Amino acid sequence: MSFTLAIVGRPNVGKSTLFNRLVGKRLALVDDQPGVTRDLREGEARLGDLRFTVIDTAGLEEATDDSLQGRMRRLTERAVDMADICLFMIDARTGVTSTDRMFAEILRKRSAKVMLAANKGEGRAADDGVMEAYELGLGEPLRLSAEHGEGMGDLLAELIPFSDEYESKNKSIEPDVDVSLEEGDEDPDAYQAPSDAKPLQIAVVGRPNAGKSTLINQILGEDRLLTGPEAGITRDAISLKMKWGDTPVRIFDTAGMRKKAKVQEKLEKLSVGDGLRAVKFAEVVIVLLDAAIPFEQQDLRIADLAEREGRAVVVAVNKWDIEDEKQQKLKDLKEAFTRLLPQLRGAPLITVSAKTGKGLERLRDAVLRAHETWNTRIPTAQLNRWLTGMIEAHPPPAPSGRRIRIRYMTQVKTRPPAFVAMCSLPEKLPTSYTRYLVNGLRDDFDMPGTPIRFTMRSQSKDNPYKDKKKSTPSRLRKHLNKPPHGG
Repeated sequence: MSFTLAIVGRPNVGKSTLFNRLVGKRLALVDDQPGVTRDLREGEARLGDLRFTVIDTAGLEEATDDSLQGRMRRLTERAVDMADICLFMIDARTGVTSTDRMFAEILRKRSAKVMLAANKGEGRAADDGVMEAYELGLGEPLRLSAEHGEGMGDLLAELIPFSDEYESKNKSIEPDVDVSLEEGDEDPDAYQAPSDAKPLQIAVVGRPNAGKSTLINQILGEDRLLTGPEAGITRDAISLKMKWGDTPVRIFDTAGMRKKAKVQEKLEKLSVGDGLRAVKFAEVVIVLLDAAIPFEQQDLRIADLAEREGRAVVVAVNKWDIEDEKQQKLKDLKEAFTRLLPQLRGAPLITVSAKTGKGLERLRDAVLRAHETWNTRIPTAQLNRWLTGMIEAHPPPAPSGRRIRIRYMTQVKTRPPAFVAMCSLPEKLPTSYTRYLVNGLRDDFDMPGTPIRFTMRSQSKDNPYKDKKKSTPSRLRKHLNKPPHGG
């Protein structure tokens, strides 16, 4: 068991830069513009031999109302309550501000353990700010440079005693369970370590304000992600580990994706890029639509992106609780889905309400089913019996009078299912015939909606020796070169 460290402070003091350095990856978006981080982001940190959980938080604001800044502050205060230790960061080049003083007082009351860090401490320009930090009454400040990695050894030295104290305290309250067994013994009631089963990776994507963060909060059962009426609140892809029913999952909340032409600001480009990476890492992608304006052009692009990346796709239509003509609307949605997204034919379309939680059980079942289908493997013998029946029912065309022959096929991979068929003249086989086979695979092997990769390859039946020069055996060559008898 490891402790949890929350990095808190005013906007733009370098919290996300330090977070990225501790986790060893560029997980959090970093920009000169203040207030980039809005949600809580957790990561597994490594500092020397020390391992712990680190939380990146939104910049502390003075607002306490229901404005966006007020909601961000409440989320940060929640992280302070969750964490075992807080690292309060100030900007050494700016010096101590009145806001720093106010939040230092709040942290003294809310957190049992607070460490003070003066970031951007490289160079003489930071000397005055480091000295001012003493007035906050939080002990000696750590002089850091998160960008350049300076002061990490001092941070490690401060954390090691706390880590030792934390571990000894938690060991003292663990149950005394004897897990030793003699060789060959089996005890079904003995203590077992928790399973480290790999979680199912799910990305929730969609246009801005479709309700992605609200949906994930509803699945979690708590307000873990920042939500509100403003479009584009989520800026970077936040991943959360949890159990959805009995299934361990890692779920990614992504920034709303707008048309490329409308994405102008550098920060929004970074946010959308972060969301695209989440799609590539996911196994199942939930494309979330707004019931009031479903299947706009951008929705279609997002769904098509997930299919091209080879992810299993589930389409969820949100805000169903405020829809009046539900039956007619559902009929229209299914018709539009079939017409506009033929490449995802048969993919589940689930109506949900992120606000009330209605439909989430059906959504979970659809996600698990889509993941199972995505991992489908069909035996080669069964595939070729099926192929024979498909060819008999509808033979391939005969361009220029030469019949294209498909000899056999096999599945080469899963995730998504990919198939290769050996045939003559693959370059002349029309796309419509390949589509006929793909649709047949979907229907006959129960693979609705999942991307299917189908490749035709040439199988040469030519004589492998036809291009080799015929050679005459040396013994025969000598005989042929002899002069005629008696000559």
